[in-house]
Amino acid sequence: MTTTTLKELLSQKPVLMADGATGTNFFDMDLGPGDPPEFWNIDEPDKVLSLHQAFVDAGSDIILTNTFGSNAPRLKLHKAQDRVFEYNKAGAELACKAANSVDRPVVVAGSVGPTGELFVPLGELTYDVAVKAFSDQMEGLKAGGATIAWIETMSAPEEMRAAAAAAIQNDMPYVVTASFDTAGKTMMGMDPSKMPHLLDDLPCKPMAVGANCGVGASDLLVSVLSMSEQEGDTVIIAKANCGIPVIRGDKVEYTGTPDLMADYIRLAVDAGARIIGGCCGTSPAHLAAMRVALDAHTKGDQPDREKIVSAIGELVNPVVSDNPQRPARRSRRRPKT
Repeated sequence: MTTTTLKELLSQKPVLMADGATGTNFFDMDLGPGDPPEFWNIDEPDKVLSLHQAFVDAGSDIILTNTFGSNAPRLKLHKAQDRVFEYNKAGAELACKAANSVDRPVVVAGSVGPTGELFVPLGELTYDVAVKAFSDQMEGLKAGGATIAWIETMSAPEEMRAAAAAAIQNDMPYVVTASFDTAGKTMMGMDPSKMPHLLDDLPCKPMAVGANCGVGASDLLVSVLSMSEQEGDTVIIAKANCGIPVIRGDKVEYTGTPDLMADYIRLAVDAGARIIGGCCGTSPAHLAAMRVALDAHTKGDQPDREKIVSAIGELVNPVVSDNPQRPARRSRRRPKT
């Protein structure tokens, strides 16, 4: 079976299941602390392919390439900024190989994470430099067979806009997800309610928008509710972490069980998401349970916060607002893995 496009698959299914975590699963395959996962696209391709294959075998309709940090500013930290095209092309080719191994359509999405730098005036990153960095990355992803740019774990509207512009330059459809990990907003202060119409003025709008990573499944589902309340027919993505990270010895483990993630995917459907997957800590075993739950689920009434908390657990960082019914919360920032 050949890879398909997101547009085609959305026209065929009411809800799509995306894949799980990259970094946290690679740690179980002996990726060293601080080692760039993207290097494995060249140095350990069999390990990368095996994770993609496990996601496909678990029932994922969409798999993301192992290229989250494959932009020049991030690769520069490892003196590999001249290998952007190489890592991205190889990453897309490996994902395509897994997608083509099954007798059903699977979307290969090119993972595009943030540069890790701040825009002027807070930092030195300019819009033009960001567009160039993302464009170089997407050239490699497209050459390797990715059919959509999956812009994820963003915080700054300027960076989302720069990545979207790069996708448009490369004639690639794209989606955008942000991490709402700071008092119900992104680290740069953007509210999830802004996502559905953030890029409406661009010549090509995103095919979907949503939330990923963050601080837990309950918090992410509340962000999804905020997006689904907006007018329009925006396709919404939910890609939550698998529970909460807990440090045990020298390892970070996530508390989410397969049963919890099955509850999460059912709630995400009811909340209005059409593309649902897992982020940090989500293994193929979690995805297999999510697939069974999704296939058996009939969309129900939209849940409120109380129902989400009852099923999934308390919010890690409840939203700060002028609403006295919403408790304040502390800010915690965690990188996407």
